[in-house]
Amino acid sequence: MTYEIALVLGILGVSLILFVTEVLRMDVVALLVLSTLVVTGLVDPDSALQGFSNPAVITVWAMFILSDGLTRTGIADILGAQVMRVAGNREVMLIVVIMLTAGGLSAFMNNIGVAALMLPVVVDIARRTDIPASRLLMPLAYGSLLGGLTTLVGTPPNLLIAGALTDAGEDSFGMFDFAPVGIGALVVGTLFIALVGRLFLPKEARNVGEKVRSQRNLRQQYGLQERTFTLKIPYNSILAGKSLAAARIGSAVGLIVVALDRRGRFEALPSAKTILQGGDKLLVQGRLDRFEELRRWGEVIIEREAPLLQSLVSERVQLVEATIAPDSAYIKTLVNHTDSRRDFGVNVLAIRRGELIRRVGINKVPLRAGDQLLLQGGEDAIANLDRSPEFSSVEPVDEETLTDIYRMQESVFVIRIPRDSQLGGKSLAETRLGEAFDFRLLATFRENSLALMPEPDEILLGGDLLLLQGRPEDFDELRGLQELDIESTVSAQLSNYESDRLAMLEVTLAPQSDFAGKLISEINFREKYGLELMAVWRSGETIRSELNQLTLEFGDALVLLGPRAKIQVFSEEPDFITMTPAPKSPPDMKRAPLAGIIMLAVVGVVLAGLLPIAIAAIIGAVIMVITGCLTMEHAYRAIDWRAVFLIAGMLPLGVAMADTGAAAWVAGEVMNLLGDLGPWPVVAGLYVLTAIATMIVPTAALVVLMSPIVLSASAEMGIEPQTAMMAVAIAASASFTSPISHPANILVMGPGGYRFVDYIKIGVPLTLIIFVTVMFLLPIFWPIAPIGP
Repeated sequence: MTYEIALVLGILGVSLILFVTEVLRMDVVALLVLSTLVVTGLVDPDSALQGFSNPAVITVWAMFILSDGLTRTGIADILGAQVMRVAGNREVMLIVVIMLTAGGLSAFMNNIGVAALMLPVVVDIARRTDIPASRLLMPLAYGSLLGGLTTLVGTPPNLLIAGALTDAGEDSFGMFDFAPVGIGALVVGTLFIALVGRLFLPKEARNVGEKVRSQRNLRQQYGLQERTFTLKIPYNSILAGKSLAAARIGSAVGLIVVALDRRGRFEALPSAKTILQGGDKLLVQGRLDRFEELRRWGEVIIEREAPLLQSLVSERVQLVEATIAPDSAYIKTLVNHTDSRRDFGVNVLAIRRGELIRRVGINKVPLRAGDQLLLQGGEDAIANLDRSPEFSSVEPVDEETLTDIYRMQESVFVIRIPRDSQLGGKSLAETRLGEAFDFRLLATFRENSLALMPEPDEILLGGDLLLLQGRPEDFDELRGLQELDIESTVSAQLSNYESDRLAMLEVTLAPQSDFAGKLISEINFREKYGLELMAVWRSGETIRSELNQLTLEFGDALVLLGPRAKIQVFSEEPDFITMTPAPKSPPDMKRAPLAGIIMLAVVGVVLAGLLPIAIAAIIGAVIMVITGCLTMEHAYRAIDWRAVFLIAGMLPLGVAMADTGAAAWVAGEVMNLLGDLGPWPVVAGLYVLTAIATMIVPTAALVVLMSPIVLSASAEMGIEPQTAMMAVAIAASASFTSPISHPANILVMGPGGYRFVDYIKIGVPLTLIIFVTVMFLLPIFWPIAPIGP
């Protein structure tokens, strides 16, 4: 093994680790690989950048546009609706029709796009036939994957394998060269799922994903019905005249104000600026027990302000500015007062971001690198901050900075907990006072003993004296919460209003959504869309509390509430796929025949050998835009740029493996293991290796890595490479074994209510069945041929 081979394999190993751990995005890893290959001299700059002009890469993004054009003109809807009519209400027939329909569309459309297009259609079929969605959605995903095996343009691995053959000077694959083996795999896979695989699908409704979606039962599915109650504001309440935001009714305990009833006049999802009046009734959604927990703080007695004690504590407590480091784990997270006390023994008083100072509601601001936190703590705690990698610098704060920049106007109060208070026996963390009102507990007095900066798990007892720091007006708002009257039964008028004017919508993230990885607080559904996020379903669990601190992931199912008009507008959002019936703008059916003709023309000129597929696809995409089948903005959004950069960035690694001899070395090791058994065992071994790798490596990157290995192994065996290359392409595309193997799998995970084990139970047997089918059909249609003279 030479130094160059070891270096290439080392880069390959590191990239695989990064793919598996997801420390970096896949496309970033690919670009990092490209840069490393150039810097180390393994690939020259021109060769490194040729991936972006590679015909396979160009064909991939052009096919994304063509696929979107077919979707937007409704031709896919027309085909899907016509085929669905023959299925009836029988589960077996429905699975067969859904898989064959998805497979047929995926032959010429992007398979992720097909899964996203048919997802709401299949969910609606489940609703109408009373069949759990979990019985149909995984077959949909697998059908779209199997359909991609049937044509050259069906899936990126097929295009990349064909491109690798061309680059190696070998005869490449035509448009339908994959069809004999691919169609066989599609038929066998469909029959297996319909007759055997469906027996392993979840049979009963598992939480949200399995149940039939409708406006009527979404509340029950997400456990929201029992969390709805009414709050009435007394006429002489402290909260009268305050805005909804200032009253902290929503923010203090995570309650969602669904509607406002003011003397018979109703307002849906009132804004934070709405001024409350005595007699108002608020329909709220949330945890009543948590609300009652916070209201108990209204029982405490404010003994006095304590300026002398404040001076005393100030002598023993330090104030510093800590700057969030560029690689801090706290970036994009929300401030949690309890965690700050537990992890560092400090209070977070404010956030400084440039000229912006945030003193109130600091637990709702996602942190960024460079943010300066005003921290308060004892001498030992502050000393430990200097050694923490989470902060790039920790500087003391003088009185002038505190007054002029932070304008801290907080007071220190002595609070007494009544001896018979229900707060006794609970920790400050459990009461959530700090999270709700930004109060900081500086010290506790108990039996003439002073405990400075107690831990958040410190148990409170009746009779304790607490030294709290906070704004005086916050105590008024806390007392205002105690005054609220709770009505567990919702009035008929308010309930009818909610039913008539408000609607619920269940959605999941679209495959190309930019919201994956973002905090919900960053998206701000209320301000951006006029809707309220009610709950999130993830991995078999419904999450209804602390939603702002949740990071969205692909596969999540979200329930949103809002006025019906805004629900209709939101249902058109390209970042989300709707699960519940919602009115949508119909596609432009007038151009459906035109879009179909354009797609057929692209296929025809390729079959006739008039144009290379990359050029034909570009021309077809341009004609789609010119004729109005879709706009240029739609075209740009249709392209999965992450996939484009992933493929283009990893292609130079395949070049390096071939040029340095790394591919030949790996192929030699494979031959040493399997070579004595003959060519077909080697082909089978390469197929199995590729199929296993799909569980951890993106399929496009995997094909780029496997291509030079297969070419070298074929040359060493003295056979033409087409048979082995087709086997690897099919193995990479048949990604059934886990939700992360392919975006189509994870797309149906949330709506279908699937767990990881469901993919294992069905995906592994299906993978074995497809393997046997391919190994049976390849010798018939693509027999191994020796290298010609």
